[in-house]
Amino acid sequence: MVDLTVLPSYIAVILLFLGPPGPDMAYMLAVGLEGGRRAALKAILGIGTGMSVYAAAAVAGIGRIAESHPLIFDTVRILGAVYLLWVAYGTLRNARRALHGHSDIETGRWYVRGMLVSLTNPKIILFFIAILPQFIGSAENPEVQMAILGAIDILMEIILYGGIGVLAGFFQARLVGATKATAVLNYIACAVYVVLAVTICGEIVVTRTVA
Repeated sequence: MVDLTVLPSYIAVILLFLGPPGPDMAYMLAVGLEGGRRAALKAILGIGTGMSVYAAAAVAGIGRIAESHPLIFDTVRILGAVYLLWVAYGTLRNARRALHGHSDIETGRWYVRGMLVSLTNPKIILFFIAILPQFIGSAENPEVQMAILGAIDILMEIILYGGIGVLAGFFQARLVGATKATAVLNYIACAVYVVLAVTICGEIVVTRTVA
């Protein structure tokens, strides 16, 4: 029914995608530094949800829509970049409040943030639309094959990037109560969000230029 002989090469491709720093990895690092371990766990569940949406879309054959209407996905990514800049602004405000000794630091909706970042991540869009369908192999049911492979990819990212976020959260927990340190962590997180937004916009420009 399904072709499991593709698993070794498929997992190798996943690791090639997850290894280099990308929006999800950088985001999880920023979340851990800004919000701690609990925030990281919520964020990675949001990322997993966003990935599940694209996995389901791949099973439904959305790749054909992407080929004929590329502007739809460019719009999605632009909205994601704008959202990241808004998150960066909120994080900058938190940093300034912490620096002035205020305890009413705003907390983010980590799950929603993670889901939106995942849905606008060019690497995830590329993987599920262009790469995943290449591993159908000799499966009798391509939809089931892609669903299983998609679940494997989601699980691997949750474990790897979730671990990165939690480790960053341990570092953040050690500095709770240190006003300047908390402000610095928030400034770092803010910078990461801005870089992610700029990177997404840059990739859109490069893609459209090449096309």
